[in-house]
Amino acid sequence: MQTTAVETLAPAYRELLEALRPHFPEARLIHDPLRTLAYGTDASFYRLIPQLVVRVESEAELQRVLGECRARRLPVTFRAAGTSLSGQALTDSVLIQLGRGWQGAEVLEEGAAIRLEPGVIGARANRLLAPYGRKIGPDPASINSCMIGGIAANNASGMCCGTAQNSYRTVRDIRVILADGSLLDTADAASVAAFRESHGELLASLEALATETRGNAALAEKIRHKYRLKNTTGYALNSLVDYADGIEILKHLMIGSEGTLGFIAAITYRSVVDEAHKAAALAFFPDMATTCRATIALKRTPVAAVELMDHAALRSVQDQPGMPDSLRGLPVGAAALLIDVRGDTEAELQARLAAVQGALEGIRTLEPLTFTRDAETYAGYWKIRKGLFPAVGAVRETGTTVVIEDVAFPIERLDEGVAALTDAFRRHGYGDTILFGHALEGNLHFVFPQGFEKPGEVERYQALMDEVARLVGVEYGGSLKAEHGTGRNMAPYVELEWGSDAYTLMWEIKALFDPDNLLNPEVILSRNAELHLQNLKPLPAADALVDKCIECGFCESVCPSKNLTLTPRQRIVIRRELARLEAQGEQRDEARLEALRQAYQYDGVETCAADGLCATQCPVGINTGDLVRALRHEDSQGQARLARRLGHHFSGTTRVARSLLNLAGGGRAVLGEAAMAAFGRAARRASGDRLPLWLPSLPRAAPIRVLKAAPGKGADKVVYLPSCATRVFGAAHGDEESRSVMEITLALLKKAGFEAIIPAIPGHLCCGMAFQSKGQFDEAAHKARELNRELLAASQNGRYPVLCDTSPCTLRMQESLDERLELLEPVAFAHDRLLPRLDLVPLDERVALHVTCSSTRMGLADKFAALARACASEVVVPEGISCCGFAGDKGFTVPELNASALAGLASQVEGCEAGYSNSRTCEIGLSQHGGIPYRSILSLLDRASRPKGGEAEV
Repeated sequence: MQTTAVETLAPAYRELLEALRPHFPEARLIHDPLRTLAYGTDASFYRLIPQLVVRVESEAELQRVLGECRARRLPVTFRAAGTSLSGQALTDSVLIQLGRGWQGAEVLEEGAAIRLEPGVIGARANRLLAPYGRKIGPDPASINSCMIGGIAANNASGMCCGTAQNSYRTVRDIRVILADGSLLDTADAASVAAFRESHGELLASLEALATETRGNAALAEKIRHKYRLKNTTGYALNSLVDYADGIEILKHLMIGSEGTLGFIAAITYRSVVDEAHKAAALAFFPDMATTCRATIALKRTPVAAVELMDHAALRSVQDQPGMPDSLRGLPVGAAALLIDVRGDTEAELQARLAAVQGALEGIRTLEPLTFTRDAETYAGYWKIRKGLFPAVGAVRETGTTVVIEDVAFPIERLDEGVAALTDAFRRHGYGDTILFGHALEGNLHFVFPQGFEKPGEVERYQALMDEVARLVGVEYGGSLKAEHGTGRNMAPYVELEWGSDAYTLMWEIKALFDPDNLLNPEVILSRNAELHLQNLKPLPAADALVDKCIECGFCESVCPSKNLTLTPRQRIVIRRELARLEAQGEQRDEARLEALRQAYQYDGVETCAADGLCATQCPVGINTGDLVRALRHEDSQGQARLARRLGHHFSGTTRVARSLLNLAGGGRAVLGEAAMAAFGRAARRASGDRLPLWLPSLPRAAPIRVLKAAPGKGADKVVYLPSCATRVFGAAHGDEESRSVMEITLALLKKAGFEAIIPAIPGHLCCGMAFQSKGQFDEAAHKARELNRELLAASQNGRYPVLCDTSPCTLRMQESLDERLELLEPVAFAHDRLLPRLDLVPLDERVALHVTCSSTRMGLADKFAALARACASEVVVPEGISCCGFAGDKGFTVPELNASALAGLASQVEGCEAGYSNSRTCEIGLSQHGGIPYRSILSLLDRASRPKGGEAEV
């Protein structure tokens, strides 16, 4: 990939780069224009591009970077997931990015506590604690994407944790690296003792500040008042009134410090109970004042969460699929509370429900208050709440961003605060603002679209924020940042909210920890009154497929290329930058534009698996794979004729593929696996990586002739469509399972009493996905039409269901074929239709399971796991493996994508006898990198089953 010449860096950064090179692989010292922009982007509406990005994998590496930066007085910023909203993960200096080495997690004391490194995604921590009926306290809406480092450094909270279960309240121990490179682990007595010896002056100064603060009665009372609310504005001054010991003060100051006081290398949380019995009600009230009175009444009850939504918020989601009809009939001014009640036992839940009902007696509702225990309805209520932010993002004008602010009012003044805010929005021209939030804490989010390009827009935004700051922070004594962190966004307003005494105290704290002001400067504390109006992120129109992206980063955790090149968010960021540069005409930076174009071909296009998993996480439903396929379509117009020839002679195409597999198998037999692998690598290098890579896991050719055997007779019929992959790739060399997927499927159908109908020309059929993924849309559509015709004929126009043995192909068929066809995916078919017709004899085996992207997108993960657990005594689902990255043929043509996506798989499946999935090409890559054979899940079911009422097979 083309990179920026080192000479273009400022001298100090050039020196830093040279100093780090002996200690870091070049791939982790990033200074090219594409990746500095991509990796330097976060979820805020600010943009700064780092001079250098350093990906660190250990504490020693991080300490080295800090030392070299300190020697040159170069500022540094720490970066985890980049889902923060206030600009605290941005820099135009050195960005320290966490690599894979920061994902350690250890459950302690039977789930009572958990030790987590900063690269652990929050949801993973909860999955580790789930067997113990516990979870971590913080529960931000981004928990499936954000990382523990950001959760702790921002003191992120969420819908249920309130102020009692946030990181400040539930931290037990912390491991931190300070600006001078020193390390303190409060869980290690020896570390604490050594730190007291080496940093006694720092600890004494903190203790003196605490004594001084507690002695200032007015300031101490103000601090206590502020932290009765949710508050992440400024530093955690409550540590100075809550604790007297310097170690405890330091530990708690680190929470919410946003990387400005040090780096959190690990944190130990006291976990909280995850109550199993849950109920929820969606209560509608005639106006906001009544809604706020209900909230105050509920504050005294044992509720888990109370979420407020104003009428504009409810109206923004009323037309989305799955929303209750009652949303459309609400009178103007109505509002709602989503009330969630939980209990550890059924009796406890019922007692709490009774308390809630009693508290709301006499308060008028538009409908009777009814709690649901139905899981689907319960999830639907929360879908309303969680859909509010993306609802604004989805309908905003292209080129504008979405601003989400979060403030907190004293709950007793919540109704006044809401009215005052609403009036301010109206007067400043923000009539489309929606309000929602965590009502019990007086915590309100307000969301509105905002453009910064048109004249007067920056000034209008500034006038609004000035008034909001005065209104919330001064007039109502509330918090300007309740849970999103101060960042750059509210740094100019910290003194306004806290007053000069507290503000001076914060600068004293900063000076004690970071006297050179090198750790994330301009975040939390800034002397720049206009900081929040500078370095605003451009969001130009790039492509209608992705223009609604709000760059939140929720997609990144499931992307298979996230550790290799770019994520979906980053692909969109670069497309926007290309569009911005192209729109500048003669004024554009041609060198930068060409560098981005060249680098994007590999980083953005070639290494995208286009698996669609990003759409499952995206709050506005963007499938970045659609963009990549469209770009491939533009680039591959010259290959349309070849694609048409291959598609129109597809039987011959697959026959040639099987012949090549036989040839490769012969070479393997003659040369041996090691020599064949070396030959394959050499051939690929000699071709300039144009030839596909030969893999040791490359299977035998499939025996297509098995489809010509007479179908078994059965009471029920099913059309069986073997995918082109299973018609080409047979069993793996040396695997105990020597049958092809076709043979296994036919055997299972016969065993279960189904009669298999094979379409008339099976060797010629294809769903078109192989062409679609390469941007050959015309031939993909032709193959889909052809398949549609043959399946309608075989199924007698949909009379009989159609089973495809490959999950991704089934999803493609469901999206593109006639709705009369009942198209069945192998896992769903096996779980729903085969299991009831078979007797199971579970195997005493430890097996691994890979849930493919398509199965996830079709909502089949639970059925997949249930099917495997019905067939084997122990099932391992590897953590953090979403898409395998094989992506049809990319395991051969871009093998590094498959390798990156499956890094860590082998250690997780060690001890498993085999792995199982539902896509033959995926199984090739999984076998290659897992160190165990991967097979079709249908093989496991066939081995573990016998005909209903029949004898067990030996």
